[in-house]
Amino acid sequence: MQDGRARVVITGVGAITPLGKNAEESWETLIAGKSGAGPITHFDASDYPVHFACELKDFDPTEWMDRKTSRRMDRFAQIIVAAARQAEADAGLDVAKEPDRIGTSVATGIGGLQAYQDCYDTLRERGPDRVNPFSIPAIIPNMGAAWVSMELGTKGPLTSPCTACAASNMAIGEGMDAIRLGRADVMLCGGTEAPVTEIGIAGFSAMRALSRRNQAPEKASRPFDAGRDGFVMGEAGAILVLEEFEHARARGAKIYGELLGYGISSDATHITEPDPTGYNPARAMTMAMKDAGVAPEDIGYINAHGTSTPLGDASETRIIKIAIGDDHAPETPISSTKGATGHTLGASGAVEAIFTTLAVQRGIVPPTINYEEADPACDLDYIPNDSRDVPDLRFGMSNSFGFGGHNASIVVGKWDE
Repeated sequence: MQDGRARVVITGVGAITPLGKNAEESWETLIAGKSGAGPITHFDASDYPVHFACELKDFDPTEWMDRKTSRRMDRFAQIIVAAARQAEADAGLDVAKEPDRIGTSVATGIGGLQAYQDCYDTLRERGPDRVNPFSIPAIIPNMGAAWVSMELGTKGPLTSPCTACAASNMAIGEGMDAIRLGRADVMLCGGTEAPVTEIGIAGFSAMRALSRRNQAPEKASRPFDAGRDGFVMGEAGAILVLEEFEHARARGAKIYGELLGYGISSDATHITEPDPTGYNPARAMTMAMKDAGVAPEDIGYINAHGTSTPLGDASETRIIKIAIGDDHAPETPISSTKGATGHTLGASGAVEAIFTTLAVQRGIVPPTINYEEADPACDLDYIPNDSRDVPDLRFGMSNSFGFGGHNASIVVGKWDE
């Protein structure tokens, strides 16, 4: 017990990202400083303002489920079922032995965007009688979590945060709370998104949120760089297996790290722009550190939200200074792995939680790629372009901030028997 609460450890990971077909492959590509961006292949984007994204490479849902089942799902649900099966195997779990004590918390920012578009197209082109009866179950955001529960057989708590780009961190935090409160022994927590669709690219382009570096996609996502002009859309799914420590020890599970703290707050400011003061997002970081029982100077690495937008990255620099102090902030290694993965919206927090966990476990912090020109408004150590060995790294933090003012931070600690 920690301060009278159950300890929560991470015993399995699964991830399908633009960098790789699993968590380890994604990590190795990330550490090598490579980008997952390339021309859009899901549809003909030649008439769109943006022609590129960070898509999954050769994802085949039938490797993870039967074809009939996969056809009832939107891509966002297919991806997370695959990631959940990876995480289950990595953790050595046998869900069937105790399904009532194993829960699922899977987030998304948007849900079934392609299914929505397909349903609308059918309605307009062929009439209401030809709409697929599985359209609504494919569209609604909770079905990523629901399909994981149904496919793996988990019967414990089942939740699905839909809080924009902060959603995955909230799913992880809710999973930790479920274990601390005794509602579950194991929680499969993460997030998923499949927004590389005609609606997704058109909508975010209209907002001027996306980079338009069509001639150099791999250079487009450049967090904290002075030349950043927007984010690169990405798709991904990632799951962490959270487990009560004594339960994990009893079954001899390997442990990646310990989930120590979680903090959430709201900006109450603007539908898309960050809180200009930085105070409210900083409160999420401060709460996460307090929950973890660590001081700002203990944080040895921050995986920043860092989307590669002009306002967002400058704002996060202020946020970090407020949360960990002007003295400590310049000494703290910070990176945005979205330079490599693009912005996977509701999946980003889960992908980045895995990267933060592996960074702490292995004493290696990933780089912020495409960092070429310093911005006076972003004046911290962003680990430019090359990964860095930090052998004494003990605590890492990951930030996620979403449209509408959602803020969530988590703290991961190095596991030492």
